[in-house]
Amino acid sequence: MNDSDFFSVDKLVEFGLGLAISQQMVASMNYTINNSITPGATHVPTPNLSAELFFFSLENQAKGPFSGKETLDLIQNGKINKETLAWKPGNAVWKKIEEMPEILKYIALVPPQLP
Repeated sequence: MNDSDFFSVDKLVEFGLGLAISQQMVASMNYTINNSITPGATHVPTPNLSAELFFFSLENQAKGPFSGKETLDLIQNGKINKETLAWKPGNAVWKKIEEMPEILKYIALVPPQLP
């Protein structure tokens, strides 16, 4: 075997290093693409609907806890709106939903009624 042969040790090491560098570049580009925000993109990540628990003032009584999915159902059925009082663990007082971005985001997921 001579140095110009593809199967020489130097050529194989060179090939392996080039392959490793290209794999790192591809991984870096994929990470950047997957974590970038594209203005106008139609994909909107869905919030984790089961991680948060909320309580609402319904019929002048504290009701709950409701998961994110149940909260979304209450909004869709017109049971709660941005004026409804809400509380979540960690809050000191009850607040209107419009003052709580963590619940207000669910209202944004519900399409408005047709005209």
